[in-house]
Amino acid sequence: MTIMASLTKEPNGDAKRQSFWMPGNYVPTVHRTEQSFQACNDIVACFTERAKVEKQYAQQLSQWSSKWKSIVDSRPLYGSLMRAWQCFFTSAERLSALHSSISQSLMAEEKDRVKTWQKETFPKRLFCGFRESHGNKTSFTRAQKPWSKKLVKLEQARVAYHKSCQREQTALDKEKQANENAQMSLEKKQKITESRENVTEEKEKIRDRYEKLLEDVTSYTPRYMEEMEAIFEQSQEEERKRISFLKQAFLSIHRHLDITNNESVKAVYSELHNTLMSISEQDDLKWWKNNHGPGMPTNWPKIDEWVPPVKKLNRKKRDQKRKEGRPVMIGGVKVRAMYDYVGEEGDELSFKADR
Repeated sequence: MTIMASLTKEPNGDAKRQSFWMPGNYVPTVHRTEQSFQACNDIVACFTERAKVEKQYAQQLSQWSSKWKSIVDSRPLYGSLMRAWQCFFTSAERLSALHSSISQSLMAEEKDRVKTWQKETFPKRLFCGFRESHGNKTSFTRAQKPWSKKLVKLEQARVAYHKSCQREQTALDKEKQANENAQMSLEKKQKITESRENVTEEKEKIRDRYEKLLEDVTSYTPRYMEEMEAIFEQSQEEERKRISFLKQAFLSIHRHLDITNNESVKAVYSELHNTLMSISEQDDLKWWKNNHGPGMPTNWPKIDEWVPPVKKLNRKKRDQKRKEGRPVMIGGVKVRAMYDYVGEEGDELSFKADR
């Protein structure tokens, strides 16, 4: 059913409320600019909060790693199993740095990017809201005004026509009752019939006016639709640009948050997995055997021979022994004794062979 045909019928409440073509129903399209502006604020607030979540998670990872690393270091676990457990903490520190970086990227890059674009895309008029909203509202109002006036007149004619139809129906019912009443005089019946004919004639005049107004509205409708659709498509183009930008913004945020394809994360978990796979029962048991078990070196019991203690010389003998060990100087030249000699006189030297 075309819009021209639908005008001949009483539009229901939903059609009046929902149809873009009805007077004033362009308002949601005008408000879309404000809603897009608010959406930018919501997006910034949303991912600012996500950045805080990433930061808190990074801090919690670091705190967890520090706490448990010190606990594990004090535990009696050993070998490759100990190294594997400790690797969880190194991995956590690296992941903490990554999530901290994600938080910074969301705040420094994406937030600033959306805010800058928002400021450039939604210029405001002084005390009049957004320029785009004001422009669209003015254009829609101007395009709809002539058609709305015609529609108001058409609606008035429709109401008048329906009332005339009701009056005619009442007159027809009265005429029928009069004709069925045998006691009513012919003169009175004639007056009732004339009254009904006048009502019918009036109804036909009102219908003619109604049809002319409908024809006027119908002939103007294509122009009205063309103007309204042109303004709407202009608004659509602005919204298309906004959707396109926000799509790219979401994709950029996704690239920051999607750690499944992050090479650093892959490296962290690959290294962790390799460390876990390197846990060796044999190596750990061997280490324990050599450090705490039968493999430890030991001194088995055996005959311990007695060694006489070394006698300590008194100070006088030590000094004498030192003198005996000194080379003899003759004429400023060092000489070495060929044999042992003990001085007999007080002014003689004592010396040892080869000293």
